[in-house]
Amino acid sequence: MKLCLIAAIFLLSIGVPLLQGQTPPSAKLTPHDFQVVEFRRYTVRDGQRENFAKYFEAYFPEAFQQLGAIAFGDFTEPEHPEHFTWMRGFHDMDERAKVNSAFYYGPVWKEHKATLNGLMTDSDNVLLLRPLNSTSQIPVLEAVDPVTEPGGAKGIVIAQIFWVKKGQIEVLASAMAEDFAKYRESGARDAGVLVTLEATNNFPQLPVRTDGPYLVWLGMIRDETVLNKLKPIAQSAAQRMQQSGLLQEAPELVVLTPNPRSRLRWIASK
Repeated sequence: MKLCLIAAIFLLSIGVPLLQGQTPPSAKLTPHDFQVVEFRRYTVRDGQRENFAKYFEAYFPEAFQQLGAIAFGDFTEPEHPEHFTWMRGFHDMDERAKVNSAFYYGPVWKEHKATLNGLMTDSDNVLLLRPLNSTSQIPVLEAVDPVTEPGGAKGIVIAQIFWVKKGQIEVLASAMAEDFAKYRESGARDAGVLVTLEATNNFPQLPVRTDGPYLVWLGMIRDETVLNKLKPIAQSAAQRMQQSGLLQEAPELVVLTPNPRSRLRWIASK
């Protein structure tokens, strides 16, 4: 029994693979390996986004976690007041079907779906993604601690979304490697590089976009000062990539403000 307990504690201490030098020692990670990511951008009725976020954070993150999935983080977009954006992960596609079935036919969603659906005008803007490689997964940061983080999640999360021509994902990723390093030099921490997961949607009740492929870079930054340094660097990279012939249209730089309970956030190093 003691050996089992020691083994369990050891396993819980293991983190997901990190991007080079980008996660502070104070950011604890869970040991899960999430190879399927949904990047979900909802359109919410005018004036209802704050209410939607409160409902979402009150009822849903732990419900998905209890089923084996994870809510990486949830956000508002300052430049798009109608958007509520969140990301969730599954270990694989089979688990995605099982978890979504258990949740959307289960008691939590049954109780609250009328309220949440009534606040949304669109929930179909969803990218089905996977990590580019074993070192580019989204880190599962520790949950926001209501005692030690009474003000909730801090910082800013950035998503740069590239709509790529067929067969050019690896070429683009290689071409952007130097630019991603510049993002880090400006003060950003990598939070994942994701690409379209080419798989049949095995829970068709929830549509996903099929107009890809896409590459999504995620980063965490401390504040607006860092954002003002990062933006022109990212815009310059975007212009260069647009001229390269690798993209279907100009990349989108999405600024995300973490909601109070978002795991994906800025955590200062100790």
